[in-house]
Amino acid sequence: MKKPIVKMEVVESTSKNKNSKSRRRFIKMSGLAIAGSGVLLACDTDDVFDPGGETPVPEPEPEPEPDPDPEEPTAFDLGSGDVGILNYALALEQLEAAFYTAVREGDYYAGASDEEQQVIDDLYNHEVIHRDFLRAAILEAVGGDESQVLPELEFNLDSVDLSSRDSVLQTAMALEDTGVGAYNGAGDRLESATYLTIAGKIVSVEARHASAIRSLLNPDSADFAGDDIIDENGLDIEYDPAEVFEIAGPFIETEFTANELPEPNTGS
Repeated sequence: MKKPIVKMEVVESTSKNKNSKSRRRFIKMSGLAIAGSGVLLACDTDDVFDPGGETPVPEPEPEPEPDPDPEEPTAFDLGSGDVGILNYALALEQLEAAFYTAVREGDYYAGASDEEQQVIDDLYNHEVIHRDFLRAAILEAVGGDESQVLPELEFNLDSVDLSSRDSVLQTAMALEDTGVGAYNGAGDRLESATYLTIAGKIVSVEARHASAIRSLLNPDSADFAGDDIIDENGLDIEYDPAEVFEIAGPFIETEFTANELPEPNTGS
């Protein structure tokens, strides 16, 4: 599987800078004291102790070498095993929550019908719950170690015209369809039956979201279960993480990596 590097970015990025330590040089100087009973050195001319020739000029001490540049901050990696898959899902839920937050602050939402506002509100609330639930689940799985939880990513939604109904709903449909395909494609990589059950519950809600948006775009049609999302066997779409990042990547500014995600479980 191709290991992608995605730029949204939680967001929330966390990077770790190592402060360079300045070097200080301490030079101890010792003085020479000559003391003795009845001993006195004196001279009338400056050249008594002059060996002749030019007086050597001491070379200046070399300046200390500067510290090397601080290491570049490393991008957060989603991790391996079940934690990696949960962080992967968290990235998508962060994106969807950020999208619906922006939609509810835009002109389309302000002028939408009560029915459409209610749909957007429901989707917003669900995505926020999914996001917060996944973060809590990861924290519990890693014993409270925040460094293993995907930080809050930053997103760029400039490509979405928040005053346009069509732009908002088409983007919502793309994100919801991608979310469904992402969960379907990653479910068999989970080892924990508990996490698999949770993922199954979340993806069922995401599928309802996708159908609701499609019904708003084309009422009284069969688009909610169209051929673009349901295959000839009646099964839902399934995306590999690389495909998901290709679709969602343009919205994500925060850089993170997915170098250790488990491979699909092909079974025996």
